[in-house]
Formats: sequence, structure tokens, C-alpha cells
Amino acid sequence: MNDNEEITHLKEAILEGINKIKGKEITIIDLNTVKHTECGYFIICHGTSVTQVNSIARSIEETVEKMTNKKVWHSEGYNNSLWILLDFGEIVVHVFHEKTRHFYNLEGLWADAKSFKINSDN
Repeated sequence: MNDNEEITHLKEAILEGINKIKGKEITIIDLNTVKHTECGYFIICHGTSVTQVNSIARSIEETVEKMTNKKVWHSEGYNNSLWILLDFGEIVVHVFHEKTRHFYNLEGLWADAKSFKINSDN
């Protein structure tokens, strides 16, 4: 598997983990065209309670490990579950509580990058 295929497979696993717990308003921000970024992509979603945010993040970690055999490099935010960050190297996942997501507005902060909304039934 080449690097692009690995990244695609990782994205699919992350999205699967989010969808299992019904994460809301999934957005992928492609940072590859922006200079001086730490990763290639952000994947952003939110839940409507701290319990759901925590569950989404744990589902992502479990699904990624099951589907790709990769573990998260770094995670933070589980203590309060308002904003959980999962760093998989080339992809960083931000799982927000809904109000926290609107407050920090990462999509607006990274508006110069391409972004894609993922259609879901959530």
C-alpha cells in the first residue's frame, strides 16, 4: 500500500468510527495546500454531550486500530471531553462538543484550505 492509499484507508477508518456513534457535521480540511502545517488533514465533527464526544473519540481509536492496525500517536482532552484531539500523524481528528466547536470555529480559522463536508444521516 502506498502513502496515498494508507491515508485514504486511515480516513475511511476515522469516518467509520465517527459514524458508529453518530458524530455530527463531519468536515475534512485538506491542509496540503497550506504552508507550514503539521499534518495533511483535519477531520472535525461534534457530539451533543460530553458522553457522546468521549464515545466518538474512543470509537475512532478502536476502529482505526481494528481497520488499519495503527494506534493514535497522541490524544488529549478526554478529561473534560469538550474538545478531544486525536493525532494520527498525517491526520489530526478534532471531536468537539457542539458549543465548543462553534466557539473555536476551526473551519473559519483554516478557511484558506480546501474543506469538504461529509454527508451523513446524523
